[in-house]
Amino acid sequence: MRAVPEGLAARLAGETTTLAHCWRLARADGVVLGFTDHDRDIAFGGVVYAAATGLEAAERTAELGFAVGGGEAAGALTSVAITGDDIMAGRYDSARVEIWLVDWQEPQHRLLLDIGSIGEVSRSDYAFTAELRSVMHRLDETRGGVYRAACAADLGDARCGVNLDRPEMRAAATVTTPGDGRSSLRCDELASYVSGWFTHGRLVWTSGANAGAAFAVKLHHALAGVIELLLWGETVQPISAGDGFTVTAGCDRSLECCRDRFANVVNFRGFPHMPGNDFAIGRGGVGQGVMDGGSMFR
Repeated sequence: MRAVPEGLAARLAGETTTLAHCWRLARADGVVLGFTDHDRDIAFGGVVYAAATGLEAAERTAELGFAVGGGEAAGALTSVAITGDDIMAGRYDSARVEIWLVDWQEPQHRLLLDIGSIGEVSRSDYAFTAELRSVMHRLDETRGGVYRAACAADLGDARCGVNLDRPEMRAAATVTTPGDGRSSLRCDELASYVSGWFTHGRLVWTSGANAGAAFAVKLHHALAGVIELLLWGETVQPISAGDGFTVTAGCDRSLECCRDRFANVVNFRGFPHMPGNDFAIGRGGVGQGVMDGGSMFR
């Protein structure tokens, strides 16, 4: 059972309370922010917890054992510390969150309620919702190698070895015309690249209203002379003609793509010949070879 500090216990036992919730948020880039649902700022531990930020907590759940508890924090984009650009850029992803119950009259009387991290963050034009995950979610993360058919390396990393700085692997271009919504664009400058070359690649905006933001490329295709890129997710600001960007080649992690597109099979980090579910539940028959556990490809 958690012990409640004496000063805070006295407040809880009284007929009236002077309690507020405070959230301490530490991003991976070292930025620390504080928020409170009280109507005045509260300061303790070297952090000022800002009031009137539009941040509020929904119901949280706690689970026994190793189950992952969680909840949500919702808010309006009214604080100068929280911007749509930072959310879309992923600066709040996996940020550490501490939730405190504080006596706002005497902040030295406080209780740490929970520690977690921010998971999925979704936003609309004027508000956001952040998923809060308990520390148990770390137990669901993959550690070490994974035995699977697809390659486990990221294109261009040390295990992959493909040099993405080579001219044929990347392009710097500008938007010819924006597509529909905020997740597509057309670019005549990419006409020399074969259709699909940038599918699963990475696009970084270098100029325009979205400068600095990065997106994964969902699809690159050329049809009837029109070269179009579709993005995973929408940009914060509308895409405009003349916006600059860089885009790098993509890989679908298959052996065929590694071999045919990059001639890099020697560094392939998957197991393309592993038997699938159909093989595992099938049964041997006449003429199907020797089923002794040996290689089927020698």
